Amino acid sequence: MKTVSMSGSPRENVGKKDAKKQRREGNVPCVLYGGKEQVHFIMDERNFTKILFTPDVFIINLDLDGKSFQAILQDIQYHPVTDKVLHADFLELAEGKPVRIAIPVMLTGSASGIIKGGRLVHKMRKINIKGLIEALPDNVVIDISKLEIGDTIKIKDLTLGKVEMLDLPSEMVVGVRTTRVVVEEEEEEEEEGEEGVEGEEGAPAAEGAAPAEGGAKPKEGGEAWKKE
Repeated sequence: MKTVSMSGSPRENVGKKDAKKQRREGNVPCVLYGGKEQVHFIMDERNFTKILFTPDVFIINLDLDGKSFQAILQDIQYHPVTDKVLHADFLELAEGKPVRIAIPVMLTGSASGIIKGGRLVHKMRKINIKGLIEALPDNVVIDISKLEIGDTIKIKDLTLGKVEMLDLPSEMVVGVRTTRVVVEEEEEEEEEGEEGVEGEEGAPAAEGAAPAEGGAKPKEGGEAWKKE
């Protein structure tokens, strides 16, 4: 997996009041856990641009006041209005210990079904996996070129080497569905065919033709009943 280096400073005070103070100064309160003990620290909010505005997942070489840790970003909280980073959780990595992580899905090729009028549905942008850090792939690459209308690729159709996939096997990752335009065209063709059959078998009688036997006769008083 790709790596990136980031640095922070241990927090001397922990609490809501100190957290607000740090945010006003442009820092993000963070926690590193998964090791022998939790480490509370702060990081310049500008450092997060390296790992947030990209689909990639990184192993982070974290420097905290001269101490080095290897970690991954596990969770992050944003301000509901400004989208500024409020808090971040980092998971410390240990050799020989499996880790859970979500990796991005990358699509390649052009689906045949799209050319025929279908619509691509990319349902899962990331897949949850578990494995040793050295076995984790950067992403999942899926070739969609053979997908026809109605075809799907599910979790159970993927193979990722020595890692375990945590999502349900029946979950659809990507597929090609029928668009409304295609459905409407098919319905119109069926309706036109039905109308053609009705025109042949159930066409109205010609003007002036005699009524069928047993049919209704004109009422008395009509022009057909006038005496000469």
